Amino acid sequence: MLGSNKRLAYGCYAFIALVWGTTYLAIKVAVAAYPAFLMAGARQVAAALCMIPLLFIGAKKPLNLSGTLLGRNAIIGFLMITIGNGVVSWAEQVVPSGVAALVCSMMPISVVLLGLFSRSRTAVNALTIGGMALGFAGVAVIFRADVAALSNPKYLTGIGGLLLATFGWGGGSLLMKRWSNPAHPTLDVLLQVFFGGLFLLLLSPTFESYSGIQWWNPQALLCWAYLVIFGSMLAMLAYRYALKHLPVSFVTSYAYINPLVAVLLGTFFGEPLNIWTGLAFACIIGGVALVNRGKG
Repeated sequence: MLGSNKRLAYGCYAFIALVWGTTYLAIKVAVAAYPAFLMAGARQVAAALCMIPLLFIGAKKPLNLSGTLLGRNAIIGFLMITIGNGVVSWAEQVVPSGVAALVCSMMPISVVLLGLFSRSRTAVNALTIGGMALGFAGVAVIFRADVAALSNPKYLTGIGGLLLATFGWGGGSLLMKRWSNPAHPTLDVLLQVFFGGLFLLLLSPTFESYSGIQWWNPQALLCWAYLVIFGSMLAMLAYRYALKHLPVSFVTSYAYINPLVAVLLGTFFGEPLNIWTGLAFACIIGGVALVNRGKG
């Protein structure tokens, strides 16, 4: 029988697998009305503010905002939120949401690659190498799926940004597991989301133009609110809890399910789906499965 903590952790895993699969389309709608970094930064800061009351619910120890705590969570927030989420939002201005989810499903592979340079020195075997090769082949198929897009530098830059985002999220996940603060896990998530969003807001004026913003766009505002409540606040808390009670290699495998949810949802709302998209999905998910199999 599973303990209550493990059952709740698996429930959190299922929640993020579903919800984060839907956020790709929500981001696509939101960035059509608002600059990507501004939208993502405001989303994360708003989510952090919404978490403040949760700090005092069931708190057993006084808050201790040490320099080490702030620094560590600022680093995790920069990797996971600023790079991992912010760059995905930026890339979805030129890349379909289903394709973005497919590329981001390589995140578990990034965890393995980053593990090679960590203190734990993740072991690599034939299954791991084969899985990584198959995953990168899936990304190559995405390019083949839309040959015309290859002549668009913005599209290529968007794909590169998505790959960078997977490493940012993977690296942040490893540090989140290592630097866990059992006394105040909600405080950890709040600070990570806040710092990550703050960095995005600071970057926005430098990289984005505010002309043509559709401030009052009901559809975009609804998607933004969904991203704040479900995609950031609730999902990040669930992710933190799952990482605490389950192996990081298993928890990051939520990326198996995200692309299926995102591709099907995107297709329902008119995004193209063809045999190449299906082949890319099979390659990437098969590659991630082989990597995790190789890791035991």
